[in-house]
Amino acid sequence: MEKLVKALIKVQSELKAPKGQYNSFGKYSYRSAEDILEAVKPLLAKNGLSMRVTDEVMEVGGAVFINATAVVTDGTDSIYASAQAGIDPNRKGMDIAQSYGSSSSYARKYALNGMFLIDDTKDADATNTHGKSSQSTPTTTTTASPTSDAFQKSIDYLKSAKDKAQAYAQIESKYGSTFSEKQLGALKKFVK
Repeated sequence: MEKLVKALIKVQSELKAPKGQYNSFGKYSYRSAEDILEAVKPLLAKNGLSMRVTDEVMEVGGAVFINATAVVTDGTDSIYASAQAGIDPNRKGMDIAQSYGSSSSYARKYALNGMFLIDDTKDADATNTHGKSSQSTPTTTTTASPTSDAFQKSIDYLKSAKDKAQAYAQIESKYGSTFSEKQLGALKKFVK
């Protein structure tokens, strides 16, 4: 694992993924998952690493979302990073395939951001309201916050736990005040 970690650190420190796209409606530059992939492929090859990115449609507590996972490997060991993006099948101006594709691209981008330590906090893509007032709620949401990362880890922990009731009790004790009632209810379903 040490060899993989050292190689990944080299990739992370050398990676330059400029914001090569421009949104003329919102008037901001951004980077896409494709921009990140184009920049990282030569660095992965140079350091003897390969990567794959996969998606999975999931549903927890009635919320449907894409879970994207980036896996970097040296052929022996692997490191994973995941991110999620909600799906709104009724999103205005998109058919169902476009809605799923948009969520997939968004989740993949943030899984790659997590894997390669790309900070998008100042990225207009993360804060743009696309012409809506600041009081409106976005129709597509990402769950890439620390709370949602803990939520996804909680799901994974519950799935693998032998004593699911005890695992749920540990999660509730640790994150009970952080998770919403809906999230706790979704986690509780794994116990039954």
